Amino acid sequence: MSRIDETKEFIPVRIAVLTVSDTRSLAEDRSGDTLVERVTAAGHTLAARAIVTDDRPLIADQLRAWVASPEIDVIISTGGTGLTGRDVTVEAHRDVYEKEIDAFGTVFTIVSMQKIGTSAVQSRATAGVAGGTYIFALPGSPGACRDAWDEILKWQLDYRHRPCNFVEIMPRLEEHKRRK
Repeated sequence: MSRIDETKEFIPVRIAVLTVSDTRSLAEDRSGDTLVERVTAAGHTLAARAIVTDDRPLIADQLRAWVASPEIDVIISTGGTGLTGRDVTVEAHRDVYEKEIDAFGTVFTIVSMQKIGTSAVQSRATAGVAGGTYIFALPGSPGACRDAWDEILKWQLDYRHRPCNFVEIMPRLEEHKRRK
């Protein structure tokens, strides 16, 4: 079972929050607000926040810009992971990923099943890595953002989490570039 090793020091990570929506502004961005509240309450740094429309190239461009920033370790997007014609966040994420974290979507579905039953099949939550940066795509509802943070990301982005976590392998994400 997972646990927090209190003998280790907490290491804050720098997290950017991206909301994908054709209709929301920062004033109405409840899902983005949910993520920002949880990120900062956990002791991490909010490195950036933005809203982009449901446009695949615009989403991918914003992800790439943040991946290129040395001031950002993790990107969490919310919105555009459903099944409708305007839901292109997953495709934009996959345009950027170097490696996909396949189990993230599976674990998110398991968590969602406990909350919303079979409606969980309508989510295409995904995650990956690019340029040494973790990138997560969450559904656009505040409840889904809460569930993803509280049940998965809070733990995996805590260096003290055992038996393992994303933070401890951050320095090795781009080790293939040092082998040459």
